[in-house]
Amino acid sequence: MSNYQTPITIKDALTHIQQRNYLLPSIQREFVWGQSQIEVLFDSLMRGYPIGTFLFWRVDKDGINNFQFYEFLKHYHDRDQFHNDKVENLDKESITAILDGQQRLTALYIGLMGTYAAKLPYYRVDNDHAYPKKQLYLNLFYRLTDELEMKYEFKFLTQSEATKESEDCFWFPCHQILELADMSKISMFLMKQGLMDTSKYTESQSEYAIKTLNEFYNIIHQKGTISAYVESDNKLDKVLQIFIRINSGGTKLSYSDLLLSIATAQWTEKDAREEIHCLVDDLNQIGTSINSIPFHFNKDFILKSCLVLSDLDVKFQVDNFTKENMKIIEGNWEKIRNAIILSVKLISNFGFNGDSLTTYNAVIPIANYIYYNNYDNKFLISSHYQGDRQKIKEWLAKVILKGIFGGTPDAIYPVIRRLIKESPFSFPLESITEHYRGRQRSIIFDMDELDALLELKYNDKKTYSLLMLLYPSINQTFIYHKDHLHPRSHFNKVNYRLLGLTVEDTIFYDNYKDRIANIRLLPNTQNLEKRDMTLQAWVEQNFDNQNAIHHFLKQHHLSENVSLDFKDFKEFVLEREKYIKQDLLDILNIKPSL
Repeated sequence: MSNYQTPITIKDALTHIQQRNYLLPSIQREFVWGQSQIEVLFDSLMRGYPIGTFLFWRVDKDGINNFQFYEFLKHYHDRDQFHNDKVENLDKESITAILDGQQRLTALYIGLMGTYAAKLPYYRVDNDHAYPKKQLYLNLFYRLTDELEMKYEFKFLTQSEATKESEDCFWFPCHQILELADMSKISMFLMKQGLMDTSKYTESQSEYAIKTLNEFYNIIHQKGTISAYVESDNKLDKVLQIFIRINSGGTKLSYSDLLLSIATAQWTEKDAREEIHCLVDDLNQIGTSINSIPFHFNKDFILKSCLVLSDLDVKFQVDNFTKENMKIIEGNWEKIRNAIILSVKLISNFGFNGDSLTTYNAVIPIANYIYYNNYDNKFLISSHYQGDRQKIKEWLAKVILKGIFGGTPDAIYPVIRRLIKESPFSFPLESITEHYRGRQRSIIFDMDELDALLELKYNDKKTYSLLMLLYPSINQTFIYHKDHLHPRSHFNKVNYRLLGLTVEDTIFYDNYKDRIANIRLLPNTQNLEKRDMTLQAWVEQNFDNQNAIHHFLKQHHLSENVSLDFKDFKEFVLEREKYIKQDLLDILNIKPSL
C-alpha cells in the first residue's frame, strides 16, 4: 500500500529522527553533502523554495528484524565520523526508513542539532586542529555578500567566529530555534539581545532581525515542509526497484551502494557494510607517510574483488548477489580480506601511491593470485618469492602504461583468473602476454609507443610506472621519489642568460627539463638532502672515487663520457634518452623495425 502522508514540520521530522522512528536502510549511500550545500538548503527554505518530496518506507516489526538499519549522522567529521552507526536492539512495532531524502534530512539534522568538522587546507590529516567543530548560524543583520545566489546568510562557524564582534553581523545559533517553541519566546529572545532597541542597533537592523527570526521560526515549527510518499510493502525486490528508479537521475546511486546493501541484508554472521567500510579505511591507510599521497580505494573495488576472488560472475548485477553467492563470499571473507590487504601492501612496497596508481582495478588480479595460492605475509618479504614479485611489478607497470584497465575491464578478470589457475605458484606474466598478443588488451609495446613513453614528463601519472621498469632493482625498504637530475629550479631566465643560450636552446631546455630523460628515482632521504644542488656538485659530494661514479652513471642510464655540467644539459639529456630507449627496447622486448 502506498500513499502521500500529510506534510509535517521540520521540528517534527527531527523529533522522529531523535526517537529513532526515522532510520536509514542499508541500501542508502552515506552522507556526502558539504557545508555550502547545507547552507544553501536553509536559504532555500527561508525563501519558500520547494525542497522536493521525500520517499519513506514503512517497515513493520517483521521487516525490522529482516533488514539492517542505520542512524542519521548528527556530528559529521571528515576524518573521525563519516560512517552512520548501526542500529542495535530496535524494539519498535514499526519504523520509517528513508528511501529518498537522506541527504536533505541529514543536512537539517546537522544544521539544527549537530556539528560539521571539515578539514582545513594545508593541515596534516593527523592534526586534530585541522578539523574545527562548527555549528550552523544565521546572520540576523542583512549585508551584501559574495554569495550572489544567497538571500539569507547561513554559515557554519566556530563559537569564536560567531561571537566575534561585528557591526554588520549578529550570528544566531540555528540550534537555538528549537528551544524557542512559541512566538513569546521569540520576542523574549529579541528583547534580551537588545535587537528591538533602536538606540543600540539601527532601525533597519532591528526590523530585519525581527522579520528574519520570525520567518525562521515559522519554517521550523509551523510550516508543513516535509511532504512524503510512503511505501508500506516489505518485499525487498519491490523496494529495491523503487530505490533504483528514484536514483536513476541526478547523483546516480552506484551499484556498489545497492549491492552492498543486499550483501548486508544477506550475510548472517558478519555485518557486510561494517566489514567493507573497515577494509576500505584500512587499505587507504597503507603506505601513508608525510611524503606519500594516500590511496583512494572504495566499496566498488572491494565488491568487485569479492566476485573475482570467489570465482563468481564478475558483473555488477543484482542477480550475482544472490543469497547463495553472498554465503560464499561471507564464508571466504577473511581469506579475501587478507589477499586484498597483501596485494595493496605489495604495490605500496613497489612505491605506488594514490597518485601513481592510475587504475585500482589492476590490483584485483594481483589479489586474485595471492588468494588462489593462499599466500601470507611471507610473500611480501621472502627472497623465495622475489621472482614472482618482479613479474607482478612488471605486469602492473605495463598495464598502467598501456591503460589496459580503462573503461569496463570485466572481460579481463575471468581470463587472468583462468591463467592463474593454470599456473599455480608463478604469476602468469608470460601467459597473459601471449594470450593478448595482437588483441586490444595487449601489453606488448611497439616503437611508436616507446617514443611516446620517452615524452612522459615529471607530473604525468604514468611516469612512475615507467621509472619502475627502468629501475628494476630498487630497494623496497626505502621510499623513492621522482627526482630531477638537473634541478628544476635551475631552469630560469637568469641562468639561461649567464649561459648565453640562444632562443632555440632556451626552448629545448624548457621542453626537456621535465621529460623522462631528466627524471630518475631517488630515495626520499637523499632527495630531501639534494634539494637544489647542481647535479655535478651532488655527484662530487656523494661519490669519492671513480668506481662509485661509474656505478652511479650506469644505474641512471648515463654514459661515462657525459658531462654533468648544466651548460651541457642538451647533450646530457639526448645521450641519456638514447640509453633509456635502448634499455626499454630490451625491457619491453621490442624489435626495432628495419
